[in-house]
Amino acid sequence: MIPPDMIAFLDRGGPALWLIAALSVLTLALILWKIWHFSLMGAWAGRATEAAIAHWARGETDQALATVAGRASLRARLAHSAMTARLDPKLDEAAAREETTRVARADLAEARRGLRALELIATIAPLVGLLGTVLGMIEAFQALQSSGNRADPTVLAGGIWEALLTTAAGMAVAIPAAMALSWFDSIVERLQGDMEDAATRIFLRGGK
Repeated sequence: MIPPDMIAFLDRGGPALWLIAALSVLTLALILWKIWHFSLMGAWAGRATEAAIAHWARGETDQALATVAGRASLRARLAHSAMTARLDPKLDEAAAREETTRVARADLAEARRGLRALELIATIAPLVGLLGTVLGMIEAFQALQSSGNRADPTVLAGGIWEALLTTAAGMAVAIPAAMALSWFDSIVERLQGDMEDAATRIFLRGGK
């Protein structure tokens, strides 16, 4: 239930402020969901993969596969796919690399889910705020024109600051969205680098 004071505040900014409020709720939900999503995908876990690659380098293929088998971590899944492809007698090295690349692309696409939505919010929130401000300023100056010589500067000032609310609100939503997007992008880039490194080490240090 939205408090009456909050409803009155949002009404002052008009439809634009209501839209920005909805974007703020969506932004928070996306950020929390993405952190949970990365946790499920093991974005901050890599010990099992390192242990598996160490087994692989020593020729202990069974131990290497067992170490990463069934794990949800993207690094572990990639390592398991690369080892399985490398050991598959039906695949030569080029085909094994292609299969590993295919799995990596799919996993990274999964890791990037939701980031486009955050990028869109970071882009449109300030624009919606600016649009609300422009519309509010137009309304304020129309009221000033209608009042003629009886214009009250206090009323005009009140209309202007109410119009500026949407710009401030739009920036308040866009800034955390952009910060979260940058952080999530860095996580995906680190994941991609670790997955590429793991695949390279697996293909260099083991074989059929």
